Amino acid sequence: MSLSQAEEGGLCQAAPKDNTQDLFDSSTQAEATVKAPEGQVKVSPVVDEVSPSSASSFEMLDMESVPAPYQEVQPHWFFCRRADDDTSWLPFSREDSDKLENACNSIGDEEEDVVVAVDGERYDVRVKERMRYAVYWEQAPTEVRRCTWFYKGDKDTKFMPYPEDFSKNLEDAYMIAVTLDEWKRKLDFPTGETVILHNPKLIMQYQPIGMQDDWVSSPSEQTRPRTVKRGVDNVFVEIPDGESEKVDHLVFMVHGIGPACDLRFRSIIQCVNDFRSASLSLLASHYKRAQQDGQVGRVEFLPVNWHSALHGDATGVDEDIQRITLPSISRLRHFTNDTLLDLFFYNSPTYCQTIVDTVASEINRLHALFQQRHPEFNGAVSVVGHSLGSLILFDLLTNQRNGSQVREGVPSGELCNLNCGTLEQTLNRLGLQQYLETLQAENLDIESLALCQDSDLKDLGIPLGPRKKILNYVRRKWLPEDCKTEALRPALGLQVPPQTAGENDGNQSSRATPQQSQFHRTQSVTSAVDYEYFDVGIGQTNGGIAKGQVSIDYPQLAFQPQTFFAFGSPIGMFLTVRGLKRIDPNYTFPTCKRFYNIYHPYDPVAYRIEPMIVSDVDVEPMLIPHHKGRKRMHLELKDSLTRMSMDLKNNVLGSLRTAWQSFARLPVAALPPVDEGESSIESNIQETQASAADTASAKREDKSAGFWTKILEWPRALHKHYFQGVCEEAESSVSAEQTEQPEIKMGMLNEGRRIDYVLQEKPIESFNEYLFAIQSHLCYWESEDTALLLLKEIYDKLGVAFEQPQQ
Repeated sequence: MSLSQAEEGGLCQAAPKDNTQDLFDSSTQAEATVKAPEGQVKVSPVVDEVSPSSASSFEMLDMESVPAPYQEVQPHWFFCRRADDDTSWLPFSREDSDKLENACNSIGDEEEDVVVAVDGERYDVRVKERMRYAVYWEQAPTEVRRCTWFYKGDKDTKFMPYPEDFSKNLEDAYMIAVTLDEWKRKLDFPTGETVILHNPKLIMQYQPIGMQDDWVSSPSEQTRPRTVKRGVDNVFVEIPDGESEKVDHLVFMVHGIGPACDLRFRSIIQCVNDFRSASLSLLASHYKRAQQDGQVGRVEFLPVNWHSALHGDATGVDEDIQRITLPSISRLRHFTNDTLLDLFFYNSPTYCQTIVDTVASEINRLHALFQQRHPEFNGAVSVVGHSLGSLILFDLLTNQRNGSQVREGVPSGELCNLNCGTLEQTLNRLGLQQYLETLQAENLDIESLALCQDSDLKDLGIPLGPRKKILNYVRRKWLPEDCKTEALRPALGLQVPPQTAGENDGNQSSRATPQQSQFHRTQSVTSAVDYEYFDVGIGQTNGGIAKGQVSIDYPQLAFQPQTFFAFGSPIGMFLTVRGLKRIDPNYTFPTCKRFYNIYHPYDPVAYRIEPMIVSDVDVEPMLIPHHKGRKRMHLELKDSLTRMSMDLKNNVLGSLRTAWQSFARLPVAALPPVDEGESSIESNIQETQASAADTASAKREDKSAGFWTKILEWPRALHKHYFQGVCEEAESSVSAEQTEQPEIKMGMLNEGRRIDYVLQEKPIESFNEYLFAIQSHLCYWESEDTALLLLKEIYDKLGVAFEQPQQ
């Protein structure tokens, strides 16, 4: 019998009733007491006579061996996690547990509390307080426990740790039993629990009951016993691997609509934790050699939460929406108000500003805090957006500036420093010296002139022609390219071009004043500017991306992202709805040079980007490889059947072609054979006919010969027209599949590389696309294929080789 089987036998068997009085009422036995914080723990020997129970059999089996000397138990640190009504204890990694144990042993009773960073320095543990606090996000503190003894009930699936004082009492009693080699001892705790130490491997705990009587007196009849184990090595618990202290790359992940990110209604924090765990396991399997050589550390993923700021007390939007919400179908309306309305909030100028400011400020705060806790970090930073979060990042990145202005605390509307000349030199270059005194009378220099609009110069009495020359020259020559952003358009006096007849009839383009655009934005409106009208940089301010964006002040990030990853993104749809039909192939983000659009084939929210860049070529998206290095089974089967049908088609057509060729090679005669008698008669007739009849006969002979020739030549023509063309087409298609297609340039949005990447659907998902549509939009957080694509992109940039593990 194995150990676990013997233990279960001890749990299920009840103690005999004949021995009950001896177990609990033996007043002649010696008693020992061990002090506990809540009272006295009574330790008394237990006299156990002949017992047929499995526990006694287990005791006799174990006691045959010589008892081992006492060794102090090795503690392990756990933290508590509460979800709804469920409470579970999870172990720290061995590295973090050792750090906590060393800190616990080094501090005294009167010393200040020691803070130990754990879990990749995302949490801090206050050792004396026994509490764990989150560093980067808001989360309730959780209890931490130094665990040595564990228990598991009859219906429990995992071992739970005892409190530290309870474990200390058990350890003291265990030490006495081992040292004196005296077992079958009973510990009575003040709370009513009873623990019996039968032998080193069989220890059970019995819970108390409310009422005791003479009929129910044995521990086995009170409650079903608990199995008690000593040390973490004797319980079945999975201890996680420690995380490397070296961080190679930092990734910020922005969520989409609503507070929940998956079908289990988990927060962005929990989903990012799963994505981080998947990346750590993939690093251990796909970068094993580089990790052993010290070339690879880890990638840190941090969540960015903006939903709580939008729906918090600061905006009061939830109260306003609740007042106008109908009372019927309350749960559905609550779900709509909490999730779907985020799409409308983002298209509102007021709340769009709140969302964008929250995302940017949260990213900058997390980045600064991470740099503070990891001063040795010198890696790059990337951003990830899911669903609406990808659109927020897309709009934010299109409005970044890549000059020296990207500094923390620089206002978005601050103009560039112009040091290229004076106002007098500018006017002399334009041949407008006569207006120098007019401008100097208003104390205008070249910088203040750049802030003027057309109406300002008109008020000074400057005619239309000179006004346009001055403003155009300042815009083109005196401002660097990185300062020509949408925020400067009102300051430069660039007016909205008049709309053509029949286009947006009745709509007037509203424009904000410089004060509104640079400060309060009291009347934010949707921009209707056609940026192709202005010849700026590559022909558009930002490749036409900003067309239709809500006109707000976009804040600046404190860093330049290396790569932007979009999960299940509706970016393509929003750009189309805003009126953008095509993205300039030369366009790239001002501060981010790489962009990946990753989606599931059944995701109802995801849209493609590449057709908006290369519209004249129908290109399939790139298939993301499976993390095990192959296609999924059903996709491989589908490809095999396709190749089999193509081979079968080629073989059949090849056989038919051979048959038709052999049939077409038959000898062809001009006319049927002619008998000798018929020729003599024909010659006599020809001799008596006139010359006109001879000519007509010759024509009829030529016509007859051509008729028979065409009749005998038709198989060859039929084969050439139909079968040979089909076979050549099939052969060309096969050769085209076998020949690698040349790389297609997808513009500069991803440095000329592919942008759209599609995941492989699971076999069960292929049975019904509609059934798994919602799940497909939420699958990215647990997708190992997606995590591996991010790791390959990150470490390819670092020059670390990728290795596929052997299956």
